[in-house]
Amino acid sequence: MAEPHSPVSASVPHNPMVLPTPEGSTLEMDPMEYTLRKRLPRKLPKRRNDVYVNMKTDFKAQLARCQKLLDAHREICIHGLGLAINRAINIALQLQTSSQGALQLAANTSTVELIDDLEPEDPDEAGEPLTRTRNNSAIHIKVFYPNP
Repeated sequence: MAEPHSPVSASVPHNPMVLPTPEGSTLEMDPMEYTLRKRLPRKLPKRRNDVYVNMKTDFKAQLARCQKLLDAHREICIHGLGLAINRAINIALQLQTSSQGALQLAANTSTVELIDDLEPEDPDEAGEPLTRTRNNSAIHIKVFYPNP
């Protein structure tokens, strides 16, 4: 009979993050000592016919919302950021298919600058909150009925 297995503690590789400082030098920090807080992206002007697609809301609910907006407006603009780009494209194509080709699409891509806050795990230690800037891809799809 085999003896019970005792868990073996595996060593986790320690990969420090290197962040640039405002003075131009770099700062090495331990990612285990900080909590990452992602700020919301700076959004385009919010109009009644703008739809910001995300991955948390149900796909069918977002599609239904876009269809409802199209019933009230001749055009809508669907915005997707990062992982939600595929979903934004899928919603636009589903709308076009359900209209039997009556809708047209015009897509633009862009890069959005995002800011993350790195807060120290232990507030008693001397570590101060840091910010990190990164870029993320975005898509903006205009879905509209062409002029007759």
